[in-house]
Amino acid sequence: MTSIGGAEMVDWNLAVATATRLVRPGPEISREEAREVVAELRRHAKAAEDHVRSFTRMIPEGTEPEDTPVLVVDRAGWIKANVAGFRELLRPLLGKMQDRRGGGPGGAVLGAVGGKVTGVEVGMLLSFLASRVLGQYETFAPASREFPSVSDGGGRLLLVAPNIVHVERELDVDPHDFRLWVALHEETHRTQFTGVPWLRDHLKGEIQAFLEETDVDPMTVLERLREAAQSLAGGRPEGEDGEDGGRSLVELVQTPAQREILGRLTAVMSLLEGHADYVMDGVGPEVVSSVGEIREKFQQRRARGASRLDQALRKLLGLDAKLRQYRDGERFVRAVVDEVGMDGFNRVWTSPNTLPTKAEIAKPADWIARVHRKAES
Repeated sequence: MTSIGGAEMVDWNLAVATATRLVRPGPEISREEAREVVAELRRHAKAAEDHVRSFTRMIPEGTEPEDTPVLVVDRAGWIKANVAGFRELLRPLLGKMQDRRGGGPGGAVLGAVGGKVTGVEVGMLLSFLASRVLGQYETFAPASREFPSVSDGGGRLLLVAPNIVHVERELDVDPHDFRLWVALHEETHRTQFTGVPWLRDHLKGEIQAFLEETDVDPMTVLERLREAAQSLAGGRPEGEDGEDGGRSLVELVQTPAQREILGRLTAVMSLLEGHADYVMDGVGPEVVSSVGEIREKFQQRRARGASRLDQALRKLLGLDAKLRQYRDGERFVRAVVDEVGMDGFNRVWTSPNTLPTKAEIAKPADWIARVHRKAES
């Protein structure tokens, strides 16, 4: 637990218990079919490894980067696997809030609210996210007996079986093709981090710097958590927004220094997500016969969104920004590969200095001019 002045800031155990209790049940499926889905996802993850490495050419032939576990989990498993990572990444922010508590009005409220209430609210948000994630390369979570990772405390690929089954049924697509298509996307993320040794530490450093720069009022964070949780519980009417009603949690805690860091983070996340989308569709035609139909229906699903409540929560949590990252990043990767080829694009992985800026994501020609033409002159 992280404690502040003797009071727990977040009761993480209660957050897990709340999330696993509230998360929606997965689709109805027999035990035998569930076993088949798990086995197939594991096979697809292994097959996707060779397909992605061959297509991206990020890992030279004959080299074997450190392997990372592939875990097929249910929604409760996703919650448990992610909480440890959240705790690790949020440590600087919670420490900052501890410093801010002393004597201030926010501290008094934190003491009154306590970690139990905050744990429930965090748990409600985790339950919302747990029914939407198809897969994830979990980069920062420490290893545990239940959820192993690589030896340095980060790196495992999660595939959330019930969510994959739910979406493939909703889209009415070939389930075997869809499962492989999802595996290609997540395997690309695994290849990014295993093939680029400096990427994990760079990304973690940027996130930690963002959190350490937070000049945050604890009241603001608690209020945003409460608004999101009440929306999930139906306790806050749609459209009942105050001055900051349309802003996300991330946007509400930005300082000038954070805006610079967030710009760099947005660019690298757009690159990683767009690259994964580009690869899954690039590999697709050879190994996923119905990739065209899957992509079209999946894009329509993204564009439709869901209920107004779902859209409001996505905005509050910053998930709408993630959807833009898929689109903008894929356009960047496609434009660069079309211009300079895959090997030319792979210069992006040379060092942090060759990563695209946020402006270059929108204007790929500027990245090409900076990285390629400068190097050739």
